[in-house]
This record gives sequence, C-alpha cells and structure tokens, in this order.
Amino acid sequence: MHLPERVTIYEVGPRDGLQNEKSLVPVEVKEEFVRRLLAAGLPIVEATSFVHPKWVPQLADAEELMTRLGADGRGLPVLVPNERGLDRALELGLRHVAIFGSATETFAQRNLNRSLDAQFAMFAPTVERARAAGLDVRAYVSMCFGDPWEGAVPVEQVVSVGKRLFDLGASQLSLGDTIGVGTAGQVTALIEAFVAAGLAKADLAMHFHDTYGQALANTYSALQSGITTYDASAGGLGGCPYAKSATGNLATEDLVWLLNGLGIEHGVDLDALVATSAWMADQLGRPSPSAVVRALSQSPA
Repeated sequence: MHLPERVTIYEVGPRDGLQNEKSLVPVEVKEEFVRRLLAAGLPIVEATSFVHPKWVPQLADAEELMTRLGADGRGLPVLVPNERGLDRALELGLRHVAIFGSATETFAQRNLNRSLDAQFAMFAPTVERARAAGLDVRAYVSMCFGDPWEGAVPVEQVVSVGKRLFDLGASQLSLGDTIGVGTAGQVTALIEAFVAAGLAKADLAMHFHDTYGQALANTYSALQSGITTYDASAGGLGGCPYAKSATGNLATEDLVWLLNGLGIEHGVDLDALVATSAWMADQLGRPSPSAVVRALSQSPA
C-alpha cells in the first residue's frame, strides 16, 4: 500500500463542532476547549467564525474568544463569510482565515444568500484583501458529494466550483461531504478529477461527515489517493446549521485510531484528546458521538 507517512489533522471542533449546538456554550468553556486541543498536539485548531450573530448565535462571542486566547489565538484559523468578517479578523491581528463556498445552487442560496456564480464575486475581494494583508486563506467547498435538495452533485460541477474558489488565492481547498453521503469510490473519483484539473494533492484536504457511517472508509480511500490533510471534530461534534441531514463530523479520535493502526504519524496525544472530548461531552450534557471516546473514556460521557 502506498499510504502517506504523516498527515495533518485540521481540527474544526470549536467552530464547526459547536456552531450547531442548541444551547449557547459559555465563552470560558470554548477557550478551555481550544487550549486543551492545542495541548493534545493538534497542529491546527479552527477557533470560531466571524459570521453575523443573527445567523449563527452560537458563535456570537467570536471576538471575546479570540481576545481571551490572546497571542495563542492569533495563529488559529477563523471562518470569515465576507469582507465584514475579514475586518473583524484583521482588527484582532489574526493570520489565518477561511471562506466557505457551495458546490450547488440551492445551498449557495440557503447558506450564502447568493447564487452559485455570485458567491465568487462576494469572496474575491475578501480573499484579495486578506492576501494583501499577509493572511493565509483556506477555501471550503460544501456539498461535494450530495445536496439534500438537489441530490447527487456531478463531479465536474464540484471541480469547477472548487477550482474557482482555489484560484481566487487560497492556499488549500477543503472538499466537504456535508451530508455524509459520499462513498469510497466517489472519493477516489473526485480526487482524480481535481488532479486532472491541475490541483496538486497537497492543495486538497478532505472534510467528511459520518451520517451514513462512511467517514473512516472515505478517509482510507483518500489516504490511498495520497491526501495528507483531514478535517475532523473532537468527539464527533457538529454539523451544518443550514442542512438538517448533516450530522456529526468525522470524530478526531476515530481518525487518530485509524491512523495509529496504519502507522501514519500525526502528532496527537490520543489519551489527552479523549479526555478533552469526554470533558466537553460533560459540558454539553450528553454522550460523545465518537466511538473511540466512548470506548476509551472512563467518564460517564
């Protein structure tokens, strides 16, 4: 097998994991969550989103969180939906931002209030200004395998949208299986299509959801294809607030367990990570969705 020797885990729990919570999580809990994830060895922790509080009230404390994190937070990525979000990130001296696009017309309308084509006009000045200010920019593309309103999404449509987002000036493109319907063969085909369109495998990251129990199988397929960056959420928290069928993200612990079994380096302390997710499950008042957390944790969570 030709598998990578090392991969990067891009932790999205504090942002993607908490954005869909029904109750508001106190900012001091979020701060401790981020700090514990960093202490567990996760190299990248996406901290929050500068979206308008009207749309995602769970992340209305973004400025306060990043201020509390201080110097430790300046190198952490945050999601910015537009130039207003970028302004907020720049004011705090942050160095990494991400934009979040859609591969489908319906989700673009529902999530961005823009058409599929109009989203690029919205993102272009945001990325241009961020790059001019010396910031790194990541681009997410959602609904890469299926859309709850449109059904299966053609590979060529995903590649077209993803390449346009990447070509705005992003350093990495994260391909999202937002509702978790993707399968291993589809993962291989999509990666091959992006490579054929001129993107390097190092430019791509994978963002899987486990709605249909396929996240680890899809990860293994992507590993075989040479992808070395994987988004994951501690404890399997999260989903998309605009797509009700988008249940939990790939759990970081489940990913680490897979990588350990394959002998692939990642730099994460699994015990510390499990303890962190068990602690967060206690904060949220429910068991962790992660199978590995439930198996390894001595906590009631």
